[in-house]
Amino acid sequence: MVKIINTSGKRKKAIARATLRDGNGMVRINSVPLDVYGTELMRLKISEPLLLVPRALDDIDVTVNVNGGGNMGQMEAVRTALARGILKWHNDPRIKDLYLAYDRTLLVNDSRQKEVKKPHGRGARDKFQKSYR
Repeated sequence: MVKIINTSGKRKKAIARATLRDGNGMVRINSVPLDVYGTELMRLKISEPLLLVPRALDDIDVTVNVNGGGNMGQMEAVRTALARGILKWHNDPRIKDLYLAYDRTLLVNDSRQKEVKKPHGRGARDKFQKSYR
């Protein structure tokens, strides 16, 4: 029987959907291997769940599809989806404690959103300048 686990992660408008299945340790994000995906900072941030639990993906292939938002929002969403998938695959409470102690957003979606623009200005808080002439 083939074991398959689906997880997701969100950050702002970005949504990442991860699929974990038996394999040989390959991580692909939008069909691109993690080794060449994005910038070095993005790769390091995405691989944090892997660095905290070494050898977690030795026998697992991970495919992540991410869309929406910007680069950094997508990176955070992928990171959350990956950490949740590892936790679900191994089903070990020590991994959960480790992730929560390191950074809560590894397992919990960041609920912060952009504030809505108001009609009396250029942005959420900015107001048009008052003029008497």
